[in-house]
Amino acid sequence: MSAIHGGVHTHHNHTHGMATRTLRLAFFLTLIILAAELIGGLLANSLALLSDAGHVITDIFALGLAWFAAVQAERPANASKTFGYHRVGIIAALINAVTLIVIAVAILWEAIQRFQHPASIQPLIMFVSAGIGIAVNLYIGFGLRKEDNLNARAAALHVFGDVGASIGVIIAGGVILLTGWTMADPILSVGIAVLIAIGAWRVLRETTDILLEASPKHISMPQLVSDMGHVTGVQGVHDLHVWSIASNMYALSCHVLIDDLPASGSTPILQSLTGLLSQKYHIGHSTIQFECSDHREACCEINGLYCCMEDVNQKCSGEQHVHQTSSQSQLT
Repeated sequence: MSAIHGGVHTHHNHTHGMATRTLRLAFFLTLIILAAELIGGLLANSLALLSDAGHVITDIFALGLAWFAAVQAERPANASKTFGYHRVGIIAALINAVTLIVIAVAILWEAIQRFQHPASIQPLIMFVSAGIGIAVNLYIGFGLRKEDNLNARAAALHVFGDVGASIGVIIAGGVILLTGWTMADPILSVGIAVLIAIGAWRVLRETTDILLEASPKHISMPQLVSDMGHVTGVQGVHDLHVWSIASNMYALSCHVLIDDLPASGSTPILQSLTGLLSQKYHIGHSTIQFECSDHREACCEINGLYCCMEDVNQKCSGEQHVHQTSSQSQLT
């Protein structure tokens, strides 16, 4: 049995190692794209190309965070960082989102100036720079899609999205070359800026929710409580907390009221609860405290479900809870 476990562990590390190398290569190749589009945008005087370079920055952050996550997945938690280093990536994503919103505003401001004072554009340089971006991004994207890693596949979506933006640059360049209508350049840049702003806002909202330890949006708390209450042996659930440690990493803690049972008698209840949380709600880290006396009136909100943490020391001072067992499932 230990031999099989060791083989699975080796395969797991090998998979993470492959994803880490692929993401690292993609990160540095994307820096080349950024340089090509920045230089091309300045030489061609194309705001659309410079806007696409701003869009490439979103890819760089996405790839960098995915690379960081792959590296951190290989690092165990320790006494000072009991949840590991996953929140570092969330903080970086927050900075990323704020930066991208600033970039989007700057692009929109420059587009307004271009509408008022049209500038000459060099479409041939636009073709070359955008073509480099398309070629390298397609190579990166197909390479990431081969990886059996969620972060890598998510990063691939960002990369393929940038391919679409680069195609738009080429189309705008073609319009300018054939018709001389230079307004196509700022119009496209506005579209790219809007895409950047929408993506940045979503990241900002998600990271803020994670840092505030809000409940994951895809989890219905009433349904979760109902499902837990239907487990045989469970009489009630209270002091419930569900939060995200990082993107797609969820944790839960709660008190569960059961009959006065010996520790061995409560084991099946615990197994059923942790199985439910893992399989249906993808909660990989759960701490469940069993009790045989109901103290919701003293320590919880009016509905008896969510604990008033700021008042718990006053309301529950000196009260002894009867805990039969508690268990913590490990991060998977």
